[in-house]
Amino acid sequence: MDVTDETFQAAVIERSAELPVVVDFWAEWCGPCRVLGPALEREAALREGVVLAKVDVDANPRVAAQYGIRGIPAVKAFRKGRVVSEFVGVRPPQAVADFLDALTEPTAGERMLHELRESGAEPAVVAALDAGEYERALELLLSGLDGADAARRDEIRRLMLAVFDELGAEHPLTVRYRRRLAAILF
Repeated sequence: MDVTDETFQAAVIERSAELPVVVDFWAEWCGPCRVLGPALEREAALREGVVLAKVDVDANPRVAAQYGIRGIPAVKAFRKGRVVSEFVGVRPPQAVADFLDALTEPTAGERMLHELRESGAEPAVVAALDAGEYERALELLLSGLDGADAARRDEIRRLMLAVFDELGAEHPLTVRYRRRLAAILF
């Protein structure tokens, strides 16, 4: 689908809460864009659960500037409203396929939740995450560090990093709890 400065928020950011959205930033005059575009379209069509959006950078300079597009073709993958993967330039079809396949795999946070459910471990943390209460989950994990042995400390660190990955590096909870975790561990 073609996306404009006006439709980007709904078509990409909001839609990426449901499915990964891959945005192809391109221009009509760009030869490499005409090579990459069909490969992206073909590979995206082969995968359920991935949406492909195209942004003409000449016609939509605001969104191109917002995402720092300096060279095209540029491809950015969005999940939950943020960029989770990207590349610039033409890629061979297999690299495009691998890029899209990685988006359909569970995130670190989703894998962590699955592992916790399977093992029955950390039921209070799982309940908090299921309720979308990330701060409560992080507090529960952080409180488990006091007096924990090295293996337990490493497990808690791994779980917290998975939550940070779900939230995104710039999320205020990630920033605050990453500092707190570092202060306790180091």
